[in-house]
Amino acid sequence: MAADESAPAAVVTAAEIARLAGVTRAAVSNWRRRHPDFPRPAAGTATSPLFALTEVQQWLDRQGKGRETSAEVDLWHELRAQYGDDLLTALGAVGARLLGTAVEQPLAQPAATALTALSAERGAHALYADLVERCIASTTRSGGEPMTTLALERIVASFAGPADEAAGASDRTIGTVYDPACGIGTLLLTAVPGAHRYGQELNPATAAIAEFRARLDGRAATVACGDSLRKDAFPDLRADLVVCDPPVGVADWGRDDLLLDPRWELGVPPRSESELAWVQHCYAHTAPGGRALLVLPSSVAYRKAGRRIRAELVRRGLLASVVALPPGLMSSHSQPVHLWILRRPAQDEPAPTHIRMIDLSAADPDGIGIGMKDCAPTPEQIADVPPVDILDDDVDLSPGRYVTPHHGDYPVEYATLRDRIQSLARDLLDLLPELPAGPGRIEAAPIGLGDLVRGGLVDLDGTEPTSRTDQLDTDYLRGFLRSAANTRRSTTASGTFRLNASGAQVPQMDIGRQREYGEAFRRLAAFEELLREAAAIGDRVGALAYDGLTKGALLPPSATSASSGKSESQEAQDQ
Repeated sequence: MAADESAPAAVVTAAEIARLAGVTRAAVSNWRRRHPDFPRPAAGTATSPLFALTEVQQWLDRQGKGRETSAEVDLWHELRAQYGDDLLTALGAVGARLLGTAVEQPLAQPAATALTALSAERGAHALYADLVERCIASTTRSGGEPMTTLALERIVASFAGPADEAAGASDRTIGTVYDPACGIGTLLLTAVPGAHRYGQELNPATAAIAEFRARLDGRAATVACGDSLRKDAFPDLRADLVVCDPPVGVADWGRDDLLLDPRWELGVPPRSESELAWVQHCYAHTAPGGRALLVLPSSVAYRKAGRRIRAELVRRGLLASVVALPPGLMSSHSQPVHLWILRRPAQDEPAPTHIRMIDLSAADPDGIGIGMKDCAPTPEQIADVPPVDILDDDVDLSPGRYVTPHHGDYPVEYATLRDRIQSLARDLLDLLPELPAGPGRIEAAPIGLGDLVRGGLVDLDGTEPTSRTDQLDTDYLRGFLRSAANTRRSTTASGTFRLNASGAQVPQMDIGRQREYGEAFRRLAAFEELLREAAAIGDRVGALAYDGLTKGALLPPSATSASSGKSESQEAQDQ
């Protein structure tokens, strides 16, 4: 496994492919569905796939859709070489250099030179926006500090704009936007144009990036550093629009010190319900006639401890809408989330007659949010629920409880899904390799992943390591890193997995033997991906069958003969 001069095997997201081709992400999603030869994902997950950059460029060229790529990838690798996984410090250094501001850890010369050339070619704001997007994607894949994803930002921005009055929107001019947990400013800076923005962020590094983004974009913004719950930097602010993707599951959020805080209009949040503290903080900063949009875990809608506060939201007419979003939108987990839309009634505004429940949980997370059109629910995804129907013992705000799944032609859809299950079963068996018995141990000497990275043989800029040399098979590497021993080394006491580069090891083998193992691992990975698809289809066909049978749209197998007035024995005689 000797080092060579080959370039890193770079990977790109669907959004980056869209930028390469000058199209929208929806177009990339269409290409994936309609073109069998579109490159298969090289890494990532089913909801956030990553594609080999060289394969994508070759495909774009064959289709006549390719455009010349910039040196952004080279700049990114220079930043990773200098700062490693500390991407926030890297972004801070880039922003400071672009704005001529002093910074504690300035850019090294190679990165500084590349940055100067690229900013002159593309413009400082566009370049910084691209680097921020790459940082969000990379941090999401590597399990770093949670950040608001760009897909989630598009969704919030869509619902923040003019929409149906029943969903809690209005045509009122938005002059001020506030985000009390603004992070690097993703929601704060892109929610609506033309407003003055106020943000607060606990981490000084991320707060600085939010300020750099605002200045490079020419947007008026005031960003403070600190804990919004414990030390509110803007106690007198009342914003037309409040947006927030708050930290979740925080046990020590300051409850004991804030028992008498005037922000708790609906009651003191329980210690285990930090999210409801953020809900009330956001509402306290909402101006009359204004709205607050919060991204919350779906469990906040039904947890027993928060029932009383949820009931007050409903009873007082403060909750305009709850939108169930699909899984795969968050950077820190793959669970579904909800978007809560609150409104502070203007003077003499009549009490609302219903709460709009919207269920987008089955939408494609890769395409949702590209313009309001893609977020606009169909009538079948909406239920306008009177408050009295919600104010029961549970006060469950989950849209799925009120929105009835709609199916057009039950028999046709059921038959189609059943055929797909049969096809998947065959494909799964074909993919699962036959693995003969082995000696019970591998004699090859191990080598540490950290040594391979330091030697320039492995790139860690992705969900999984990627080989940078033709003497190391990527699938072989990734397969052995999934061994039980390596998994234990990379799993924390809380059960969180994050690859431990310093402790992980792989055996040293010649490239021919590596490729044999790599082929087996590739088939196993494809098997797992197809198995996940089968599980999702299984959930759909099961729900469809239960719904169809209980509604009378489908009949049990024995009912076919009964419906014709013949018994099974009579049908047998006829045959």
